Amino acid sequence: MIGDSPVPARPLPAPTDPYAALRFAEFRALLVASVGSSLASRMLAVAIGYQVYQLTRSPLALGWLGLIEAIPALSLALLGGHYADRLDRRSILLITRAVFTLCAVLLSVVSFRSGPKTLLLLYLLVFVAGIARGFGEPAASAFETRIVPAPVFLNASSWLGSVGQASSIIGPTLGGLLLASWSATGTYALVAALALASWVGLWRISPKPQPTPPKQESVRSSILSGLEFVRRDPVILGSMALDLFAVLFGGLVALLPIFATDILNVGPRGLGLMLAAPAAGALLVMLWATKFPPVHNSGRILLLGVAGFGVSVIVFALSQTFLLSLAALFFTGVFDGINMVIRKAILRLRTPDQMRGRVAAVSLLFIGSSNELGALESGVAASAFGTVRSVWLGGIVTLVVVAVVALRVPKLRNLHLDAKEHEQDTTVPAD
Repeated sequence: MIGDSPVPARPLPAPTDPYAALRFAEFRALLVASVGSSLASRMLAVAIGYQVYQLTRSPLALGWLGLIEAIPALSLALLGGHYADRLDRRSILLITRAVFTLCAVLLSVVSFRSGPKTLLLLYLLVFVAGIARGFGEPAASAFETRIVPAPVFLNASSWLGSVGQASSIIGPTLGGLLLASWSATGTYALVAALALASWVGLWRISPKPQPTPPKQESVRSSILSGLEFVRRDPVILGSMALDLFAVLFGGLVALLPIFATDILNVGPRGLGLMLAAPAAGALLVMLWATKFPPVHNSGRILLLGVAGFGVSVIVFALSQTFLLSLAALFFTGVFDGINMVIRKAILRLRTPDQMRGRVAAVSLLFIGSSNELGALESGVAASAFGTVRSVWLGGIVTLVVVAVVALRVPKLRNLHLDAKEHEQDTTVPAD
């Protein structure tokens, strides 16, 4: 059941305490690991996207870059969720983070010894990193819930998001500066060092007991039970669908190298700032949520946040100046930050511990991989309709999706997040 995390026996912090999660030592260690991982992944995104575009000058090549990571993440996520509910989640994380670190090292070597097969090798290493992601992300989501008890989940989500977004501001900015001065080789080397630091942070957290799985349950039955759990809960399913279609059609990160190079003419330094702007907006919102969590009218706030994201995407597409473009990207982060806090709390409050790995895997299919599929969609749409037109059309589709979900899922529209309420409702009634 929710709230059975093996945390130290101690009085729980007050529900309004903005530092509630930070009062647990292992949660602080988890934040350290999150800093290293987030810095590494954001710097990698800047370096790999810019390098691929410089090698090819093709928006479609950027789309393929996203798809190549999405293929293993999509195909292995459900299996990864099954094992996250069967094997030690900490061990899975340590192994997958080690694989990511090795990939970063090899990316540095490949970039240093650049040759005719450089692009192919870059794609291959991204594919391997996608395999690690397919197994690692479900385990990470499930493992985080074992660090703090249920009443602190919303505060923990805000802090994890805040630290991740702060790292995401520094990561792209630093990545852009390093690309301009050190080239891709040095950038990938620093990514490897940060990934190793993240591994050390996870290693310092003690192993957690696993929930007892049902006996005689096959892998297929285990995976299907996770899918069925999500299907039967309109709140979880609706929140996942919102993010899937918003990112799929409203995502624009994959096209930012084109805006930086050909439309706004700001180069790699400008690209780093553009990638950091959404994180800055999300950071402010998440820090605000540690003190004022969106407990009441959470569903309506979620819907309005996704709609605001779509409007910001349209403004960015139509902008002709760098400062307005940065402001629009900043507000995409503001609205997405609200959405991330609420979505994570929904998953953690409505999912029993023995199902968290599998439900997190389904979430990865809907949310995590939608970033890469969105990159492919962005590349294809930009090739077919032009870069600017494809972005503002995507923003319009996002607004349509919000309207459909608001009308079709009233339970999500009327949702209020309350840990005590959801502690008593960790299963979903049959159809």
